[in-house]
Amino acid sequence: MTRRSPVRALFYGLFYRLPFPLRRRLVRLAVPKYVVGAVALVRDSEAEGAGRLLLLRQPPARRGWGLPAGLLERREAPIVGAARELAEETGIRLSPDDLRPAVPNAIVHPQGWVDMVFEVEVPASTTELVVDGAEVQEAAWHPIDHLPQLTTASARLLARYGIGPLAGGAHGGA
Repeated sequence: MTRRSPVRALFYGLFYRLPFPLRRRLVRLAVPKYVVGAVALVRDSEAEGAGRLLLLRQPPARRGWGLPAGLLERREAPIVGAARELAEETGIRLSPDDLRPAVPNAIVHPQGWVDMVFEVEVPASTTELVVDGAEVQEAAWHPIDHLPQLTTASARLLARYGIGPLAGGAHGGA
C-alpha cells in the first residue's frame, strides 16, 4: 500500500500545470550545477614496463604537472572536447573516434565539477608535441612508475586509475 502525501500531490499537481519552459527554469534553479571538463590520459604505445604518460606543465609552474584537459564548450560532446583540448594543448590531432572512455568515465569532484576521462595510446617517438608557451609551458612523456610532482587535481584523478603517488590511498579507488 502506498501512502501519498496530500501536500506533495498538490505541489506536483500545480508544478505539472505550469508551462514547460517555466518548469525547466525552476528545475535548473533547484538542481545542483556542475562544471564539466574533458581529460585525456595519453599513454606511449611504444613504452615497456609500467609505461609512460603524457603530462603538461602549465603556469604557475610551481603547481606541478597535469593532464591535457579543459572545459567543454556549450553543447559539446565530452569525447569531442577531449580531442579538441588534446590538440590545443599538445598539438596531437586525433579523431574523437580514436579516444575511448576510461573506466570510470565520469569523475565527480566534491568541489562541483565533473571530469569526463578518455584514454588513447600514441607512439611517442613519432608524435610531435607542440605547445604555445602561454597556456602550456611544456609537454613531456614521464614514466608512470616515476612521475614528477603532479598538481593536486591530477594526482587525485590519476589515483582513480591506480596511477601516481595517491594510488591505493585515501583518494584512490573508483
